Amino acid sequence: MSGIMKVFLLLAVMFCISEAQLDHTSGNQCWCTKVQKGIRSGTNMKDLDIKTYLPTAFCDKKEIVVTNINNGHRYCLNPEVKAVQRLIARMIKRAASDTTRPTNITSSSSTAHI
Repeated sequence: MSGIMKVFLLLAVMFCISEAQLDHTSGNQCWCTKVQKGIRSGTNMKDLDIKTYLPTAFCDKKEIVVTNINNGHRYCLNPEVKAVQRLIARMIKRAASDTTRPTNITSSSSTAHI
């Protein structure tokens, strides 16, 4: 293979690599390609792991990913739908009420010596 062909081949490979990297950093590397309007009926909320992802440099959308703990099935919810917003608000409220309050610890004027 001649030297010029090697240079053109190298340039073509570099171009393909740079194009591939640009696609990954353009905000299109999201978890969700399709979204649903709500959680499937008959689903027990305790069997679900729901995570929200805020927009980043890799994905310019807010995403809500639901994973069924029992079977590993994963799907996405549309964060713009009112029912989904109410569901997330209920979950946040429930999580806030489930957390235990720290016990009050009074400080003592004595210090420990090592």
